Amino acid sequence: MDFSLTDEQREIQALAREVANTEIAPHAADWDREHRFPRELFAKLGELGLMGVCVPEELGGAGADFVSYVLVLEELSRADAGVGVTVAVHTSAATLPIVTFGTDEQRERFVPPLARGEVIGAFALTEPGSGSDAGSLRTTAVPDGEGWRITGAKQWCTNGSHASTFLLFARTDTETEGGRGVSAFVLGPEHVEITREEEKLGLHSSSTADLRLDGTVVVGRDRLLHEERKGFAVAMGTLDGGRIGIAAQAVGIAQAALDTARSYALEREQFGKRIADFQAIQFTLADMATQVAAARQLTWRAAWLKQAGLPHGPDGAMAKLFASRVAVDASRDAIQVLGGYGYTREFPAERYYRDAKITEIYEGTSEIQRIVIARDLLRHAERSLEPASAV
Repeated sequence: MDFSLTDEQREIQALAREVANTEIAPHAADWDREHRFPRELFAKLGELGLMGVCVPEELGGAGADFVSYVLVLEELSRADAGVGVTVAVHTSAATLPIVTFGTDEQRERFVPPLARGEVIGAFALTEPGSGSDAGSLRTTAVPDGEGWRITGAKQWCTNGSHASTFLLFARTDTETEGGRGVSAFVLGPEHVEITREEEKLGLHSSSTADLRLDGTVVVGRDRLLHEERKGFAVAMGTLDGGRIGIAAQAVGIAQAALDTARSYALEREQFGKRIADFQAIQFTLADMATQVAAARQLTWRAAWLKQAGLPHGPDGAMAKLFASRVAVDASRDAIQVLGGYGYTREFPAERYYRDAKITEIYEGTSEIQRIVIARDLLRHAERSLEPASAV
């Protein structure tokens, strides 16, 4: 097995790392403290091709592969996880579904501005009454003349307050329960009303908004993405890939926590020597490094499978399940290594801890990831137990 990166992948990784170190990390603490969405940063990332890393060149993207995209997310998230999730949702949850399911006209109309970072994309699936059970959503889209009249509310929409392109899901068949009656739409800011910006534990540099559609606006038929009543397949396919991106975000947070703990341990002295010379600290750092490396390999493998066009749903679920736990554990251990300083805002460890927790929740909770993994595991086991056909 070849675990090495290609020259192009290394170049993209190096570019993202440089931008993270020079344009993001120095400002991350201020953005967090001020709860500020750094809109100007994303225009710059767009100029560098980092807002559309894996979008085809003919549609305004960099034309790189999905592994390169995952490498970018890890580097950005290492500097600021809020920036990482903004790019992740913009790319994998808003832009790529249009690339995959859109008509030629929709791709040419919506994708280039997204890939160039001229506009921000958002994903609107969750509702106050439907989270993990996404198929129970109640937002409706009813035919009206040459278009659709959409009524409903969405919750926890990442990038919502700053987005110009929304991938939104609504029920077009109210007689059918579950996901089979759901369709996907590409909407603009003129179609939705932002009703609330969420106050969060972490990710303060990202936007998380509630929005409402009051049924007064009719959107054209050209806003329907894919086929009518096929929206749930769009949503689930999007989440399969999106989970790999969140795993990369978690790896970035965990790596940042490890870096902070290691640097502090090499500088802090107690009892006449560096705390890095104490075996207890060494063991903690060794465990952190091992867990981060394992999470990274799971994430890269899932990204490679997606890029190769192979089944990747359970692998993405494994990557997100494991990497999110590693992010939480590593950030907690970093605080412990720093001691009292870790509990203050003088050091970034407490920010990593606050940012890490959400990776166990959004784009499918850890419990949902276990369901995905277990179903696949048991399905394969059941197939192996089926009796052979009579000859």
